[in-house]
Amino acid sequence: MQIFLDTAEIAEIEARASLIDGVTTNPSLIAKSGAGVFDRVKEIAKAVSGPVSAEVVASDYDGMLEEGRKLRALGDNVVIKLPLTAAGLQACREFHAEGVPTNVTLCFSLSQALMAAKAGATFISPFVGRIDDAGSDGINLLEDIRAMYDQYGFETSILAASLRHLKHVEGAALAGCDAATLPVKTFDQLIKHPQTDLGLDAFMADWKATGRDGLV
Repeated sequence: MQIFLDTAEIAEIEARASLIDGVTTNPSLIAKSGAGVFDRVKEIAKAVSGPVSAEVVASDYDGMLEEGRKLRALGDNVVIKLPLTAAGLQACREFHAEGVPTNVTLCFSLSQALMAAKAGATFISPFVGRIDDAGSDGINLLEDIRAMYDQYGFETSILAASLRHLKHVEGAALAGCDAATLPVKTFDQLIKHPQTDLGLDAFMADWKATGRDGLV
């Protein structure tokens, strides 16, 4: 499972670039960063070699195509992020025909995931945390999408989004997701465990007792 960082903060991305497979952004994240959309997407696309999802803000078909093509011109690894609307799926189908990768976002149901795959989406982004908020089971939706895509041979990759804690990430992995995008706080938690820290402290204390600073 690929791990993407969900942020538009360039310092956060550069500090973790060797550990991540890509980046996802959205208008809210870029607005929060204070940077211009095109400048920031171009920066991120240079900072990582993997996919960088950059979202259009137009709501109509022609506007999505225009914005998407401008974003794509910023880097060969830029993926055009489109909303799961009728216009978004129409734009997705056109970008698919042009060979431009897409990430169809704001997916909340199995039927929406079906339509995105039929439109040729490169990625589908189900929002696990928000699905849970609405009283449904986000991880269960990931499992259902995986089963449906496998049954019909769809090539669309499942990119689990709105993951708020480790159980969400682990659930996405067990569900067979192709990728997951995480906020920095959740990403950093993937590496941490108190028993690891305790074990390392014990090893270092034992080594210090030998009177040597290093191995040589």
